[in-house]
Amino acid sequence: MSDQEDVPLETREYASPPCFMHELVPGYGAEPVVQDSWRDVCRWRKAERKRLIDERLAVDAEERVARSLRIASALDLAVGRVSGRIVSGYWPFRGEPDLRNWAIKVIERGGRIALPVVIKKGWPLEFRVWAPGDPLERGVWNILVPSHGPSVQPDVVIAPVVGFDQANYRLGYGGGFFDRTLAAMPKRPFVVGVGYSDSRIQTIYPQPHDIPMGVIVTDE
Repeated sequence: MSDQEDVPLETREYASPPCFMHELVPGYGAEPVVQDSWRDVCRWRKAERKRLIDERLAVDAEERVARSLRIASALDLAVGRVSGRIVSGYWPFRGEPDLRNWAIKVIERGGRIALPVVIKKGWPLEFRVWAPGDPLERGVWNILVPSHGPSVQPDVVIAPVVGFDQANYRLGYGGGFFDRTLAAMPKRPFVVGVGYSDSRIQTIYPQPHDIPMGVIVTDE
């Protein structure tokens, strides 16, 4: 998940033109096919990423709210106790599930919420504690992030997905920030991928650098 994670599709640059896996592998679609070429996987992921984001942006706003509420309810079961724990959430972007009200409830139950901050291209994310009323500023790609605060290590990381597969691998925005961050952490947090049920795909063709989520929570 290249060095352009969370970058709006229209602003990223690619070395290869988009294509579809069925053009690379005869019979694609019937069952997963192992791909040895990282170039081919990148091209396929780009096309699949665009398809999935376009589909979720086409969903009615009220329906997205309803789906987000169902995801929030399922998160309570997946995460369990939050008191005394740091939970990394996110500020919703490009039609992602909106879990900000759920994050506030985490704080009300004695937990703390951190938000991920992109420091520099190619670097791991930094997590900063946030609570309602704390100042926010526009970070990279115009996403709101805490204006200041010490870096913390979350106990739970909520990671929005563009797509996901049956092995809990996450298709992100293509920059590798989450994988890079998880690999660099001294202690692995409990990682929960969140997304809409129709973001499920057969496989993302995981590579050695991809790290599976502990669990995937959807609106189903």
